[in-house]
Amino acid sequence: MNTAELKVLLVDDEPLMLRILGRWLEGRVAGIRLAADGEQALRIIEAECPDVIITDWEMPRVNGLELCRAVRELDLPHYVYIFFLTARNSHEEIIAGLEAGANDFLAKPIHQGELIARLRAGTRVLDLERRLSRLASTDPLTGIFTQRTFYEHLEKEWARAQRFRLPLSCVMIDLDYFKRINDTHGHPAGDTVLRAFAELLRRHSRQSDIVCRYGGEEFCALLPETNEEQAGLWAERLRRALADHPIDIGEKCLTVTASFGAAQRYDDTTTAEQLVDLADQALLTAKRAGRDRVVRFAQLAGETDLESAESQEALFRGMLARHVMTPLVACVHQDEIVGQAADFLLRLRLSSTPVVDDDGKLVGILSDKDLMAAIVSLDSWQRPVREIMKPNVICYEEDAPVRTIYEFLCRVSLRRVVITNEGRPTGAISRSSLIRWFRNLLISRGLLTDHESWQVADTEPQSARRRVAETSHELAALAARLAATAAADSAEDIGPLVIGSATGMQSLVTDLLAYSRYVSGNSSGLGAMAVGSGGISID
Repeated sequence: MNTAELKVLLVDDEPLMLRILGRWLEGRVAGIRLAADGEQALRIIEAECPDVIITDWEMPRVNGLELCRAVRELDLPHYVYIFFLTARNSHEEIIAGLEAGANDFLAKPIHQGELIARLRAGTRVLDLERRLSRLASTDPLTGIFTQRTFYEHLEKEWARAQRFRLPLSCVMIDLDYFKRINDTHGHPAGDTVLRAFAELLRRHSRQSDIVCRYGGEEFCALLPETNEEQAGLWAERLRRALADHPIDIGEKCLTVTASFGAAQRYDDTTTAEQLVDLADQALLTAKRAGRDRVVRFAQLAGETDLESAESQEALFRGMLARHVMTPLVACVHQDEIVGQAADFLLRLRLSSTPVVDDDGKLVGILSDKDLMAAIVSLDSWQRPVREIMKPNVICYEEDAPVRTIYEFLCRVSLRRVVITNEGRPTGAISRSSLIRWFRNLLISRGLLTDHESWQVADTEPQSARRRVAETSHELAALAARLAATAAADSAEDIGPLVIGSATGMQSLVTDLLAYSRYVSGNSSGLGAMAVGSGGISID
């Protein structure tokens, strides 16, 4: 970098000083912007980040010292070199300027030659800083971003996509059978292949795209303002370009292929990391399907469909979330301390629980993973739950079609969703509860033979008694809910609710049978228990 490449921002409340400085720098730098005070300067910086700021100290509204501090707190695309123009020269003032983030001082009255010389010195510092930044952010072998730098850019693009409701897609890439290349031709040949593919990836990417070496032979591309279908087409072009152009490794040319997984940000994609996870799931499917292909995440839902559209409609017809959900016994309040919440989860043997506010409205979810992260500090046990819970909760209203929830759970890594009624959590639907519900539905229609059995393990008598009491309360609540609905004068088809309630009761009865062996502390003489199509039996 040299001074002719610099973009300079001049900040001074005296128009004459701005004109003089602008005239001195005209033709010596790439661009000059002018600001009358620190407030205007900050607006310019956020719109177009300069390389150098030359600012006066004393200005109205936002002075030079405040401007300097504000610039250092901004998340800017590169480091900015800051000069202070000032008549102040006391040790205290110089220290204050340096601690605010200034790099150099220009004493008034200013001499043009000194200004140009100090600007050249600042350019050398910027050049070194950017070289170091480039080394830290790029993979030394391929010259593209590292995984860490990729995630830094991902967070910014994720925030922009959410704010402006823009599409955002991610493509995960894996070079097929790369280990064979290393084993057969040696690691130098493997390095040549990685460099060649990285260059191909760069050539096929826009300036706004972010590409990185994710690790080993894996690469990742983030495509802003691109939906999943467009990302899939981009990946297909890249796949063909790679397959059609053998890579010269010196002794011969190798034909290399790659597998691609593409995914876009959905409304229920809650984190940037989850977007990468969706693309990774699609990539895994591409590899399992034979490699050298592109798979879009949207296609995965199709793979989990039932045999035909007609059978789907028949199974899902009339099924709502309230028919299938497992009712919640209790929730955790956001002001409860972590220690109390941990006792609650342990006592009920739950892996997670909804968190509510004073009005009983859903505000978050607390999982055993959140507790694991908190227990390393004794102080955390006294913190309120709201400080460690996850505020982003995937929830559906009670009248949501089960088919919608089924398709969602088929294509994400989440295992369960919360069911609400006017914002208040009333139940949950998990993958296992859906499987159990479908199983019982098929049994009730004579389409499946019931041959399931459960084996139970030993436990402490006191714990077993407590669990029997808790399970009995849950069973009574389920039965009361079903009885009230059945007795109500309504034309609604309660068939799905009956099956859903029976499914929940079956699970609870199984728990009761499992713990009944141990409530007295004597489990001898009792064989394994099974729930069969003819009822419950004890061998």
